Amino acid sequence: MADVLRWGLISTAKINDKLIQAMKGSKRHQLAAVASRNLDKSKVYAREKGINRAYGSYEELLADPDVDVVYNPLPNHLHAEWTIKAIQAGKHVLCEKPFVLTLEEMDAVEAAAREHGKVVQEAFMYRHHPQTLKVKEMLDQGVIGKVGMIRGVFTFLLEDPENVRLKPEWGGGSLWDVGVYPISYIRTMLGMEPEEVLCWQELGPTGVDVAFGGEMRFAGKLLAQFQSGFATTHYTSMEILGDKGSLQIPVPFGPGKSTSINLFLDRDPQKVDIKGMELYLGELDDMAECIWHGKTPRVTLDDTRRNTKVLLACLESANTGKAVRV
Repeated sequence: MADVLRWGLISTAKINDKLIQAMKGSKRHQLAAVASRNLDKSKVYAREKGINRAYGSYEELLADPDVDVVYNPLPNHLHAEWTIKAIQAGKHVLCEKPFVLTLEEMDAVEAAAREHGKVVQEAFMYRHHPQTLKVKEMLDQGVIGKVGMIRGVFTFLLEDPENVRLKPEWGGGSLWDVGVYPISYIRTMLGMEPEEVLCWQELGPTGVDVAFGGEMRFAGKLLAQFQSGFATTHYTSMEILGDKGSLQIPVPFGPGKSTSINLFLDRDPQKVDIKGMELYLGELDDMAECIWHGKTPRVTLDDTRRNTKVLLACLESANTGKAVRV
Protein backbone atom coordinates (compact mmCIF):
# COMPACT_ATOMS: atom_id res chain seq x y z
CA MET A 1 0.00 0.00 0.00
CA ALA A 2 1.49 3.32 -1.10
CA ASP A 3 1.56 6.16 1.40
CA VAL A 4 1.97 8.94 -1.17
CA LEU A 5 -0.15 9.49 -4.26
CA ARG A 6 2.05 10.68 -7.13
CA TRP A 7 0.36 13.20 -9.43
CA GLY A 8 1.05 14.20 -13.02
CA LEU A 9 -0.26 17.44 -14.50
CA ILE A 10 -1.10 17.49 -18.19
CA SER A 11 -0.69 21.14 -19.17
CA THR A 12 0.50 24.16 -17.26
CA ALA A 13 -3.00 25.60 -16.83
CA LYS A 14 -3.47 28.35 -14.27
CA ILE A 15 -5.92 26.23 -12.28
CA ASN A 16 -3.03 23.87 -11.44
CA ASP A 17 -2.04 26.42 -8.78
CA LYS A 18 -5.14 25.50 -6.77
CA LEU A 19 -4.11 21.85 -6.60
CA ILE A 20 -0.48 22.70 -5.92
CA GLN A 21 -1.49 24.92 -3.00
CA ALA A 22 -3.65 22.13 -1.54
CA MET A 23 -0.83 19.60 -1.87
CA LYS A 24 1.60 21.78 0.08
CA GLY A 25 -0.22 21.06 3.30
CA SER A 26 -0.61 17.33 2.75
CA LYS A 27 1.79 14.40 3.17
CA ARG A 28 -0.47 12.14 1.10
CA HIS A 29 0.12 13.82 -2.26
CA GLN A 30 3.22 14.53 -4.32
CA LEU A 31 3.70 16.38 -7.59
CA ALA A 32 5.70 13.94 -9.67
CA ALA A 33 5.61 15.39 -13.19
CA VAL A 34 4.19 18.01 -15.51
CA ALA A 35 3.77 17.96 -19.28
CA SER A 36 3.34 20.67 -21.86
CA ARG A 37 3.47 20.53 -25.63
CA ASN A 38 6.46 22.85 -25.31
CA LEU A 39 9.37 21.26 -23.44
CA ASP A 40 11.04 24.55 -22.55
CA LYS A 41 7.79 25.85 -21.10
CA SER A 42 7.36 22.64 -19.16
CA LYS A 43 10.89 22.84 -17.71
CA VAL A 44 10.43 26.44 -16.60
CA TYR A 45 7.09 25.57 -15.01
CA ALA A 46 8.58 22.57 -13.21
CA ARG A 47 11.40 24.70 -11.75
CA GLU A 48 8.96 27.35 -10.57
CA LYS A 49 6.59 24.85 -8.95
CA GLY A 50 9.16 22.44 -7.55
CA ILE A 51 8.17 19.51 -9.75
CA ASN A 52 10.80 16.82 -10.36
CA ARG A 53 10.16 15.90 -13.99
CA ALA A 54 9.06 17.91 -17.02
CA TYR A 55 7.91 16.47 -20.34
CA GLY A 56 7.43 17.99 -23.77
CA SER A 57 4.35 15.91 -24.59
CA TYR A 58 1.37 14.49 -22.73
CA GLU A 59 2.20 11.02 -24.06
CA GLU A 60 5.58 11.06 -22.29
CA LEU A 61 3.97 11.85 -18.96
CA LEU A 62 1.39 9.08 -19.42
CA ALA A 63 4.24 6.63 -19.99
CA ASP A 64 5.93 7.57 -16.72
CA PRO A 65 5.60 4.60 -14.30
CA ASP A 66 6.10 6.93 -11.32
CA VAL A 67 2.83 8.76 -12.00
CA ASP A 68 -0.19 7.21 -10.26
CA VAL A 69 -2.91 9.69 -11.10
CA VAL A 70 -3.32 12.38 -13.74
CA TYR A 71 -4.99 15.76 -13.28
CA ASN A 72 -6.61 16.89 -16.54
CA PRO A 73 -7.30 20.67 -16.70
CA LEU A 74 -7.13 20.90 -20.51
CA PRO A 75 -9.69 22.91 -22.51
CA ASN A 76 -13.18 21.38 -22.42
CA HIS A 77 -13.06 19.71 -25.83
CA LEU A 78 -9.94 17.74 -24.81
CA HIS A 79 -11.23 16.41 -21.50
CA ALA A 80 -12.65 13.13 -22.78
CA GLU A 81 -9.84 12.40 -25.23
CA TRP A 82 -6.98 12.75 -22.74
CA THR A 83 -8.88 11.24 -19.85
CA ILE A 84 -9.36 8.11 -21.94
CA LYS A 85 -5.70 8.10 -23.02
CA ALA A 86 -4.61 8.43 -19.39
CA ILE A 87 -6.85 5.54 -18.33
CA GLN A 88 -5.52 3.38 -21.15
CA ALA A 89 -2.00 4.20 -19.95
CA GLY A 90 -2.89 2.79 -16.53
CA LYS A 91 -3.50 6.04 -14.70
CA HIS A 92 -6.32 7.13 -12.43
CA VAL A 93 -7.77 10.51 -13.48
CA LEU A 94 -9.18 13.61 -11.86
CA CYS A 95 -10.65 15.66 -14.72
CA GLU A 96 -11.84 19.24 -14.56
CA LYS A 97 -15.45 20.14 -15.25
CA PRO A 98 -17.20 19.90 -17.60
CA PHE A 99 -16.08 16.28 -17.66
CA VAL A 100 -17.48 15.70 -21.17
CA LEU A 101 -19.45 17.64 -23.77
CA THR A 102 -21.61 14.79 -25.12
CA LEU A 103 -23.12 11.57 -23.83
CA GLU A 104 -21.12 9.69 -26.45
CA GLU A 105 -17.95 10.96 -24.80
CA MET A 106 -19.38 9.90 -21.45
CA ASP A 107 -20.00 6.39 -22.79
CA ALA A 108 -16.39 6.16 -23.98
CA VAL A 109 -14.88 7.33 -20.68
CA GLU A 110 -17.04 4.96 -18.65
CA ALA A 111 -16.12 2.04 -20.90
CA ALA A 112 -12.41 2.79 -20.53
CA ALA A 113 -12.69 3.13 -16.74
CA ARG A 114 -14.49 -0.22 -16.48
CA GLU A 115 -12.07 -2.01 -18.79
CA HIS A 116 -8.95 -0.81 -16.98
CA GLY A 117 -10.35 -0.66 -13.45
CA LYS A 118 -9.32 2.92 -12.78
CA VAL A 119 -10.75 5.59 -10.51
CA VAL A 120 -12.01 8.48 -12.63
CA GLN A 121 -13.73 11.51 -11.14
CA GLU A 122 -14.96 14.94 -12.19
CA ALA A 123 -13.23 17.74 -10.27
CA PHE A 124 -16.14 19.45 -8.52
CA MET A 125 -14.02 20.68 -5.63
CA TYR A 126 -16.89 22.30 -3.69
CA ARG A 127 -18.62 18.90 -3.31
CA HIS A 128 -15.98 17.78 -0.78
CA HIS A 129 -15.92 20.90 1.38
CA PRO A 130 -17.38 20.85 4.93
CA GLN A 131 -19.69 23.76 4.06
CA THR A 132 -21.38 21.78 1.29
CA LEU A 133 -21.66 18.72 3.52
CA LYS A 134 -23.18 20.86 6.30
CA VAL A 135 -25.80 22.39 4.01
CA LYS A 136 -26.79 18.93 2.77
CA GLU A 137 -27.00 17.67 6.35
CA MET A 138 -29.26 20.55 7.38
CA LEU A 139 -31.60 19.91 4.47
CA ASP A 140 -31.74 16.18 5.17
CA GLN A 141 -32.54 16.92 8.83
CA GLY A 142 -35.43 19.19 7.79
CA VAL A 143 -34.00 22.33 9.39
CA ILE A 144 -35.85 24.57 6.90
CA GLY A 145 -38.70 22.13 6.32
CA LYS A 146 -39.82 20.92 2.93
CA VAL A 147 -37.76 22.53 0.16
CA GLY A 148 -39.82 24.24 -2.53
CA MET A 149 -37.38 26.54 -4.34
CA ILE A 150 -33.65 26.83 -5.02
CA ARG A 151 -31.89 29.70 -6.78
CA GLY A 152 -28.25 29.75 -7.87
CA VAL A 153 -25.92 32.19 -9.64
CA PHE A 154 -22.35 32.12 -10.91
CA THR A 155 -21.13 34.98 -13.09
CA PHE A 156 -17.90 36.84 -13.79
CA LEU A 157 -16.77 39.51 -16.24
CA LEU A 158 -14.75 38.06 -19.13
CA GLU A 159 -13.10 40.85 -21.11
CA ASP A 160 -10.42 38.98 -23.09
CA PRO A 161 -11.82 38.31 -26.59
CA GLU A 162 -9.19 35.59 -27.16
CA ASN A 163 -10.09 33.59 -24.07
CA VAL A 164 -10.65 29.87 -24.75
CA ARG A 165 -14.01 30.11 -22.96
CA LEU A 166 -15.31 32.04 -25.97
CA LYS A 167 -14.40 29.39 -28.56
CA PRO A 168 -17.47 27.37 -29.58
CA GLU A 169 -15.36 24.57 -31.07
CA TRP A 170 -13.58 24.20 -27.73
CA GLY A 171 -16.76 23.79 -25.69
CA GLY A 172 -16.99 27.45 -24.76
CA GLY A 173 -19.83 29.34 -23.16
CA SER A 174 -20.83 30.32 -19.64
CA LEU A 175 -23.11 27.32 -19.12
CA TRP A 176 -20.27 24.82 -19.61
CA ASP A 177 -17.79 26.97 -17.69
CA VAL A 178 -19.69 28.18 -14.61
CA GLY A 179 -23.34 27.22 -15.10
CA VAL A 180 -22.28 23.67 -14.29
CA TYR A 181 -21.86 24.73 -10.65
CA PRO A 182 -25.37 25.87 -9.67
CA ILE A 183 -26.89 23.00 -11.66
CA SER A 184 -24.67 20.49 -9.88
CA TYR A 185 -25.35 22.14 -6.51
CA ILE A 186 -29.11 22.04 -7.01
CA ARG A 187 -29.11 18.36 -7.97
CA THR A 188 -26.81 17.48 -5.08
CA MET A 189 -28.92 19.21 -2.47
CA LEU A 190 -32.20 17.82 -3.71
CA GLY A 191 -30.87 14.34 -4.38
CA MET A 192 -33.03 14.05 -7.47
CA GLU A 193 -33.09 14.92 -11.16
CA PRO A 194 -35.23 17.59 -12.87
CA GLU A 195 -38.11 16.39 -15.01
CA GLU A 196 -38.06 19.38 -17.36
CA VAL A 197 -35.99 22.48 -18.11
CA LEU A 198 -36.78 25.78 -19.79
CA CYS A 199 -33.82 28.03 -20.62
CA TRP A 200 -32.72 31.21 -22.36
CA GLN A 201 -29.36 32.54 -23.51
CA GLU A 202 -27.65 35.60 -24.91
CA LEU A 203 -24.95 34.83 -27.47
CA GLY A 204 -21.74 36.79 -27.85
CA PRO A 205 -19.83 37.62 -31.05
CA THR A 206 -18.24 34.17 -31.26
CA GLY A 207 -21.55 32.34 -30.95
CA VAL A 208 -21.23 31.04 -27.39
CA ASP A 209 -23.54 32.05 -24.58
CA VAL A 210 -22.29 34.97 -22.51
CA ALA A 211 -25.42 34.95 -20.36
CA PHE A 212 -27.55 31.92 -19.58
CA GLY A 213 -30.58 31.46 -17.39
CA GLY A 214 -33.03 28.69 -16.79
CA GLU A 215 -35.66 27.00 -14.69
CA MET A 216 -35.78 23.36 -13.69
CA ARG A 217 -38.97 21.62 -12.64
CA PHE A 218 -38.69 18.69 -10.24
CA ALA A 219 -41.24 16.24 -8.95
CA GLY A 220 -43.49 17.52 -6.18
CA LYS A 221 -43.93 21.03 -7.60
CA LEU A 222 -40.34 21.86 -6.68
CA LEU A 223 -38.74 24.58 -8.80
CA ALA A 224 -35.15 25.71 -9.26
CA GLN A 225 -33.65 28.69 -11.06
CA PHE A 226 -30.06 29.30 -12.15
CA GLN A 227 -28.02 31.90 -14.00
CA SER A 228 -24.49 32.00 -15.39
CA GLY A 229 -22.61 34.54 -17.43
CA PHE A 230 -19.48 36.31 -18.62
CA ALA A 231 -21.03 39.79 -18.97
CA THR A 232 -21.40 40.92 -15.36
CA THR A 233 -19.21 41.23 -12.29
CA HIS A 234 -18.10 38.21 -10.30
CA TYR A 235 -20.99 36.96 -8.19
CA THR A 236 -21.94 33.64 -6.64
CA SER A 237 -24.85 32.70 -4.43
CA MET A 238 -27.19 29.86 -3.58
CA GLU A 239 -30.53 30.26 -1.82
CA ILE A 240 -32.67 27.36 -0.63
CA LEU A 241 -36.23 28.04 0.49
CA GLY A 242 -38.33 25.68 2.59
CA ASP A 243 -41.72 25.92 4.28
CA LYS A 244 -40.11 26.56 7.70
CA GLY A 245 -37.19 28.74 6.72
CA SER A 246 -34.41 29.35 4.24
CA LEU A 247 -30.66 29.08 3.76
CA GLN A 248 -28.46 31.61 1.99
CA ILE A 249 -24.97 30.49 0.98
CA PRO A 250 -22.89 33.53 -0.08
CA VAL A 251 -19.84 31.54 -1.26
CA PRO A 252 -21.22 28.17 -2.37
CA PHE A 253 -18.56 27.11 -4.87
CA GLY A 254 -15.32 28.48 -3.41
CA PRO A 255 -15.46 28.31 0.39
CA GLY A 256 -12.19 28.31 2.29
CA LYS A 257 -10.73 27.40 5.67
CA SER A 258 -13.38 29.35 7.55
CA THR A 259 -16.80 30.14 6.18
CA SER A 260 -20.39 30.83 7.16
CA ILE A 261 -23.93 30.51 5.84
CA ASN A 262 -27.11 32.33 6.82
CA LEU A 263 -30.12 30.50 8.26
CA PHE A 264 -33.49 32.24 8.40
CA LEU A 265 -36.19 30.79 10.66
CA ASP A 266 -39.33 32.89 11.21
CA ARG A 267 -37.50 35.71 9.42
CA ASP A 268 -34.86 35.71 12.17
CA PRO A 269 -31.35 35.56 10.64
CA GLN A 270 -28.78 33.28 12.22
CA LYS A 271 -25.16 33.05 11.14
CA VAL A 272 -23.86 29.49 11.03
CA ASP A 273 -20.06 29.36 11.18
CA ILE A 274 -18.35 26.34 9.63
CA LYS A 275 -14.77 25.17 10.03
CA GLY A 276 -13.57 24.68 6.47
CA MET A 277 -10.46 23.40 4.75
CA GLU A 278 -8.17 24.06 1.80
CA LEU A 279 -10.77 24.00 -0.99
CA TYR A 280 -9.04 21.65 -3.42
CA LEU A 281 -7.67 19.25 -0.81
CA GLY A 282 -10.98 17.42 -0.48
CA GLU A 283 -11.02 16.12 -4.02
CA LEU A 284 -7.37 15.03 -3.75
CA ASP A 285 -8.02 13.09 -0.56
CA ASP A 286 -11.18 11.57 -2.01
CA MET A 287 -9.15 10.25 -4.93
CA ALA A 288 -6.61 8.78 -2.50
CA GLU A 289 -9.31 7.00 -0.49
CA CYS A 290 -10.87 5.60 -3.65
CA ILE A 291 -7.55 4.39 -5.07
CA TRP A 292 -6.09 2.99 -1.86
CA HIS A 293 -9.17 1.75 -0.01
CA GLY A 294 -11.84 1.19 -2.64
CA LYS A 295 -14.10 4.04 -1.47
CA THR A 296 -16.86 5.06 -3.87
CA PRO A 297 -16.03 8.50 -5.33
CA ARG A 298 -18.11 11.32 -3.93
CA VAL A 299 -18.68 12.46 -7.53
CA THR A 300 -19.45 9.20 -9.32
CA LEU A 301 -19.44 8.76 -13.08
CA ASP A 302 -23.19 8.16 -12.89
CA ASP A 303 -23.59 11.51 -11.12
CA THR A 304 -21.52 13.17 -13.86
CA ARG A 305 -23.63 11.51 -16.55
CA ARG A 306 -26.82 12.83 -14.94
CA ASN A 307 -25.40 16.34 -14.64
CA THR A 308 -24.32 16.23 -18.29
CA LYS A 309 -27.83 15.19 -19.37
CA VAL A 310 -29.25 18.25 -17.61
CA LEU A 311 -26.69 20.56 -19.21
CA LEU A 312 -27.43 19.20 -22.68
CA ALA A 313 -31.17 19.58 -22.10
CA CYS A 314 -30.61 23.20 -21.03
CA LEU A 315 -28.67 23.93 -24.22
CA GLU A 316 -31.37 22.29 -26.34
CA SER A 317 -34.05 24.36 -24.63
CA ALA A 318 -32.13 27.62 -25.10
CA ASN A 319 -31.49 26.81 -28.77
CA THR A 320 -35.08 25.81 -29.55
CA GLY A 321 -36.97 28.15 -27.25
CA LYS A 322 -38.98 25.23 -25.89
CA ALA A 323 -39.16 23.29 -22.64
CA VAL A 324 -37.19 20.03 -22.79
CA ARG A 325 -37.82 16.83 -20.86
CA VAL A 326 -34.68 15.50 -19.19
